[in-house]
Amino acid sequence: MFKDKILLITGGTGSFGNAVLKRFLDTEMFKEIRIFSRDEKKQDDMRHAIQNAKVKFYIGDVRDKRSVDGAMIGVDYIFHAAALKQVPSCEFFPIQAVRTNVLGTENVLDSAIQHGVKNVVILSTDKACYPINAMGISKAMMEKVAIAKARSLGEDAKTTICCTRYGNVMASRGSVIPLWIDQMKAGHEITITDPNMTRFMMTLDDAADLVLYAFEHGKSGDLFVQKAPAATLEVLVNALFELYKYEPKIRIIGTRHGEKLYESLVTREEMAKAVDMGGYYRIPCDGRDLNYDKYFIEGQEAISTFEDYHSHNTHRLDQNEMKQLLLKLEMVRIDLKL
Repeated sequence: MFKDKILLITGGTGSFGNAVLKRFLDTEMFKEIRIFSRDEKKQDDMRHAIQNAKVKFYIGDVRDKRSVDGAMIGVDYIFHAAALKQVPSCEFFPIQAVRTNVLGTENVLDSAIQHGVKNVVILSTDKACYPINAMGISKAMMEKVAIAKARSLGEDAKTTICCTRYGNVMASRGSVIPLWIDQMKAGHEITITDPNMTRFMMTLDDAADLVLYAFEHGKSGDLFVQKAPAATLEVLVNALFELYKYEPKIRIIGTRHGEKLYESLVTREEMAKAVDMGGYYRIPCDGRDLNYDKYFIEGQEAISTFEDYHSHNTHRLDQNEMKQLLLKLEMVRIDLKL
């Protein structure tokens, strides 16, 4: 289905964009891959590192629909990863999160529909599930915008719009694993918010798998979630200590602004209609209309029997399992000369 097609990756210079690009780069799946982002330095670094004529670079910002339109001509598939995703910066500049994550997504979707793109897969986060911070709220609104757009297009639309929701992606830019590794290399204390905090653990390869799955199996308005194990921060940091043979020096700093004790990937309401696909949950589009009267007299008793899918009730990794997962990370393998 991807042969001789054109793929556009928004936010393509980020961790997710790089992972998806690497997955497709040395295959015949796409004849052209377009990287769209606003950071010319990262694009230049990527261009020199890749040296592949199959990859084309477009400077632009999802906030500016005209620049999106310029990159959209002839595109068949889109992976939309452009976002503001740092929790603290979004807390201090929430309107910037809205402009990129919500309005920027609307620009990408409108442009995709206008240009007859076959399929759009949108990157979301577990923080969009029961959101308590500006980043999560903006991503939750992004999902709502995408699902509403898909619903309005109808089942026979030329453009299929799907969302993918991820947990913590290990070693992605700005995440805790690179921070702790840098602290260990410098001989500093390791700063931990709360040792009992749990997070889903996924690799960037898992992230690329989910994108492919959504492209191949998604119906418009679907939300896909990959089942993932979780670990406490204590287990994670001790696994790193053991791998790097680092004498533990820990300083507990307390929960940061906008952080949760655990993250949810699927809400209780979503679990009530989720379809178990084996390694994934598929949450179909809410097909209700604006005729609200019937919802005052007809409820869904089944919802009360479900609980949300979160990092406290999924499979919990022990220290050895966590070490094996860490050894899949390129940065760890390079450091340990494996």
